[in-house]
Amino acid sequence: MAVGGAAEAARTAAPCELGATVWLTGLPSAGKTTLAFALAERLRAEGHKVEVLDGDEIREFLSKGLGFSKEDRHTNVTRIGFVAQKLASHGVKVLAPVIAPYADSRAAVRAQHAVAGTEFLEVHVATPVEVCSERDVKGLYAKQAAGEIAHLTGVDDPYEAPVVPELRIETHNRSVAESAADLHAFLTTRGLA
Repeated sequence: MAVGGAAEAARTAAPCELGATVWLTGLPSAGKTTLAFALAERLRAEGHKVEVLDGDEIREFLSKGLGFSKEDRHTNVTRIGFVAQKLASHGVKVLAPVIAPYADSRAAVRAQHAVAGTEFLEVHVATPVEVCSERDVKGLYAKQAAGEIAHLTGVDDPYEAPVVPELRIETHNRSVAESAADLHAFLTTRGLA
């Protein structure tokens, strides 16, 4: 479908029929995946086709063998972006809880979507590193502090927070349900929920 045709179809489609990529970026243990699964459950209950592209699962299956250099991280992010765009172009709401630490990588994914005329929404899950290290869901901060791992995003590797995301959510000040409701309300204002 041509880009103009996709835009026209979007104007006449019901929210449940519209695909989009919602990219949740933030530090490790910020709450990205938890928020994505909570929102996915609500959207599915409303009849939306939803897929969660979890960063850890993608690394295990699609990007196995990639390391954590800037180049490998960029490759991982753009691979996820490619899959997300393909799914979104077929009416799937894609929730991508992926750190994506570099602004240029996220911009490349946004550009992929723009070329295809597919909606891309960047959501910054803005949880302070101190809160993330207390949560330490996967034990990464403890391993980094013990010298067992290096290049932990936001600690000894950079994280370039979005300057102007479509939405910024501070999960440390809200419950999962409240954060998911905020994100759902945002999607509603965009005609996607």
